[in-house]
Amino acid sequence: MIIVGSGPAGAATALGLAAHDPVLARDVLLLDKAVHPRDKTCAGGVIPKSLAVLDGLGVTLDVPQVRIDRASIDIPGRRLDVPGRDLCRVVRRCEFDALLAWTARARGIDLREGHRVTRLVRDGDGIRVETDRATFWAPVVVGADGSGSLVRRALVDQSEGLVGRAVMVDVPAASTNWDGHARQRYDFDFRCVPGGVRGYRWVFPNLLDGVPHANVGVYALPPVNGAVLQRELHTLLNELGTTARTWKAFPIRTAVPGPLVAPGVLLVGDAAGCDPLMGEGISFALEYGVLAAEAVTHARRGGDRSFRRYQHAVDHGPIGRKLRRLRLATRLFYGRRTWPAAFAAAARSRRAQAIGLAWYNGVDQWDERGVLAMGAAWLTRRGPRWQEDVVAGA
Repeated sequence: MIIVGSGPAGAATALGLAAHDPVLARDVLLLDKAVHPRDKTCAGGVIPKSLAVLDGLGVTLDVPQVRIDRASIDIPGRRLDVPGRDLCRVVRRCEFDALLAWTARARGIDLREGHRVTRLVRDGDGIRVETDRATFWAPVVVGADGSGSLVRRALVDQSEGLVGRAVMVDVPAASTNWDGHARQRYDFDFRCVPGGVRGYRWVFPNLLDGVPHANVGVYALPPVNGAVLQRELHTLLNELGTTARTWKAFPIRTAVPGPLVAPGVLLVGDAAGCDPLMGEGISFALEYGVLAAEAVTHARRGGDRSFRRYQHAVDHGPIGRKLRRLRLATRLFYGRRTWPAAFAAAARSRRAQAIGLAWYNGVDQWDERGVLAMGAAWLTRRGPRWQEDVVAGA
């Protein structure tokens, strides 16, 4: 078996296989075009759901990180300050991804770095994977190769789907007027929505070589162009009292209804699609990987490599339900006619904000609750344990 891509999705698949079937794990080849620790453009937010999945995989988040205990959310006409407890851990993706890939290697997975996959073709009862250094063959291939996934385009679905865009830059916190690092706070700013930007601006505290930095960025769904993103980024940097000469841009392929499997092939992580509302991908990557590992283990025992089981688990399980709700929220909050009512409703109740944040973050399995259960929690004032102070004060 070959896993193309050793980021969170590919590494989680490998770690899940090592846990389910150590014998099978010895036959897994984990390929990556880069060498860890490699640069990865991403804000690096690890939400509580991700921490729970990592715990289930036996992985401790043992990398430099900033714990987030509060959030500031700017919406059109109002600012919301949301206290909490351990809302997120902000890490550098180069360190986080290396931790996962190296842990998989330590558990018996054959990690081959510096192999850029150039071609995938069906060959007999399997798939031939050609890299710029060697050629491999396997009966099963997992595509964990990101938003522009070659595995997806070559073997599953050639459509591009809905691809968002983001730009970001890290600036020393000391060069800004921003107090978020000291207050362990991340900021989200949706004030650009009335101007036609289907997205938001963000500021995350993070550490680069032990030095406090602000990770500043903008995310937007199409239609959007680079000039608009750069304008929004420079506006935000100006508000923070700083500037930046360079920045990084990257695509974010969001989840849309469609095939994630083909005979002998599964897609995970951004190759499958992430959250369209916020562009968050780490938690989904880890969840996709766990489900893929279960599906491959089941296929090995039963001989069915159609992987319909995996498609059903994604579409009809917690991850699929969450993605459907996020697609609805995307239409409401970024819709030209619907955003005023959507933001007004979101700002009305602090209890609803606490429940919504717990649902998004997957705290105490709130992400697996139905709409009726969450409505009942709001009516009975039985909110998330970690935000009882917020709920009680609503």
